[in-house]
Amino acid sequence: MAAQTSAKSLLHLSSSSSSSSSCPCFGTSKQSNLIKLRKTQVGFEPRGLTQHTKPINVETLSLSYKSGIRVVVEERKKRWEVKCTAEGIERGVLMGRRGREEAVAPAKVLVPERFKVVALMACVMCLCNADRVVMSVAVVPLATKFGWSSSFLGIVQSSFLWGYILSSVVGGALIDKYGGKRVLATGVALWSLATLLTPWAANHSTTSLLAIRAFFGLAEGVALPAMGIILSRWFPNHERASAVGISMAGFHLGNVAGLLLTPIMLSSIGITGPFILFASLGLIWLSTWTQVTNDPQESQLISKSELRLIQAGKTDSSVSNGKFPPIQLLLSKLPAWAIILANITNNWGYFVLLSWMPVYFKTVFNVNLKQAAWFSAVPWGTMALSGYVAGATSDYLIKAGVNLTLVRKIMQSIGFIGPGVSLLCLNFVNTPVHASVFITIALSLSSFSQAGFLLNIQDIAPQCAGLLHGISNSFGTLAAIVSTIGTGYFVQWLGSFQAFLTVTAALYFMSTIFWNLFATGERVF
Repeated sequence: MAAQTSAKSLLHLSSSSSSSSSCPCFGTSKQSNLIKLRKTQVGFEPRGLTQHTKPINVETLSLSYKSGIRVVVEERKKRWEVKCTAEGIERGVLMGRRGREEAVAPAKVLVPERFKVVALMACVMCLCNADRVVMSVAVVPLATKFGWSSSFLGIVQSSFLWGYILSSVVGGALIDKYGGKRVLATGVALWSLATLLTPWAANHSTTSLLAIRAFFGLAEGVALPAMGIILSRWFPNHERASAVGISMAGFHLGNVAGLLLTPIMLSSIGITGPFILFASLGLIWLSTWTQVTNDPQESQLISKSELRLIQAGKTDSSVSNGKFPPIQLLLSKLPAWAIILANITNNWGYFVLLSWMPVYFKTVFNVNLKQAAWFSAVPWGTMALSGYVAGATSDYLIKAGVNLTLVRKIMQSIGFIGPGVSLLCLNFVNTPVHASVFITIALSLSSFSQAGFLLNIQDIAPQCAGLLHGISNSFGTLAAIVSTIGTGYFVQWLGSFQAFLTVTAALYFMSTIFWNLFATGERVF
């Protein structure tokens, strides 16, 4: 009723005028468009409207419809011309309906940019480890073909680490200075090329094979430091452990992919098959990496709310100023040595199991290559899951207010004591199933180290985390070389893996004591 009354009062207002001016919305037409309209959506007809309208005073004009739309014209004290016509009213009604439709339309779901970054990081970590594992499986038929001894087999397995140890420190420093994006992309391109050339090098000569594997390790040495730096910039502190857990889950799933796919492709295609596959996947990944930036502040795709969340969750700036403390200063602090010894122990045990697990199942339990791959793959799959659980648990404890140093010590203790006990138990098993169970427990619990020393690098040295990671990785790589070659000599001389497993377990226990004495979550550098 209010609508009809207001509209009728509007339409009854008319007067003749000598002026030829008309409402601006109708131009200079001799006959108003309003006269031609017989009926509008509002439901009234025009009556006795003349050609021109007269300016009138309007204090408040309100039109209310049954649909609940209310158009309120703000009160004005000055005189103004009425420009509201039936056509204008219709337009307002239609716009109101469109507005209501847009209001009820579901909002577009946007994936946060930091989730995309960690997904790509998990993929490249998967490729990083899969490319390593290919050789661990392919070395068995290569050893048969070329008649390699167990000791020389250890040298071939360790050749990857020769280049890896050289690139860790330099690569870490470059990442601190230039950011992880370009350095990681260069590393992926080079290690994919080395993977592709490995079968050719093996057929050419053992010297060529050792050289190409060392070059492969040189390229892969930048992967873990780049991961740590990029994730520390893209994630707030209370999400960092989970992000690392997801990325390292991809790293461990690379073991599964390599161990399962390589035997199949070796039997169906030949030696070149798995190397071509994983090299091609590396090049495909590179095409998706272009939109990622070193820092979220440089991204054109990130939302303002996500950027504020990331910045609010940081206590210290993780962006390096390009100036590094002297290496002597880094090595003079016990917390740094706690990280270095933890990296040594972690790599010692990790590379023994990574390089020798297929050989272990074939030698000790006389299973064929495909069966050995399945027994070897199961532990790595569970390690991927437990790594994420470790990260999520660490983040939960930090959010709950538990002291950061205590959280890092708890996670690292689980990551070392668990594998040590499991490897001792491995000396008493008699079946491949039981051996696989204890190896699974050992690797699953060792993944808790990711929320220990691996994250602690960023805690104590946020401005030079890449350099410290590179230094600790170099020590760890040296330990991996010794353990990988040493396992071969132990097996050749003693004919058994048990003695070396006992030595590895003892190293786990000693490192746990040192870590709990000197590790800290406070910033040191």
